[in-house]
Amino acid sequence: MDKILVRGLEIFAYHGVNPEEKIDGQRFILDITADVDLSKPCITDNVDDTVSYAKIIKEATRIFTSQKDDLLERASRRVAEGLLQAFDKIESVTILLKKPDAPIKADFDYVAVEITLGRNEI
Repeated sequence: MDKILVRGLEIFAYHGVNPEEKIDGQRFILDITADVDLSKPCITDNVDDTVSYAKIIKEATRIFTSQKDDLLERASRRVAEGLLQAFDKIESVTILLKKPDAPIKADFDYVAVEITLGRNEI
């Protein structure tokens, strides 16, 4: 399956178990992999035959910031479900949700969850 990739989408939001995370917020980084049949747009060169990167970014940001979740698992699942509902050309989507500034006393690049969801799972 062909793929549309969005890497390193940085979004400021208010997710986390700790109360201060929902008050102060923090940055999150999303990597989105959308499985899409790109055979038609490869021939037609028409943006209407594919899924716009810009629209994926706009919709993912809207969904991600629309509520405050305790868990990364829930926030990433909401983004995956929302993208599948918004774009009928996406067959499945993988969301890698990174939390680089998690309030953990340790030296790390980020903590993350990765969710893959197919159209038949929503």
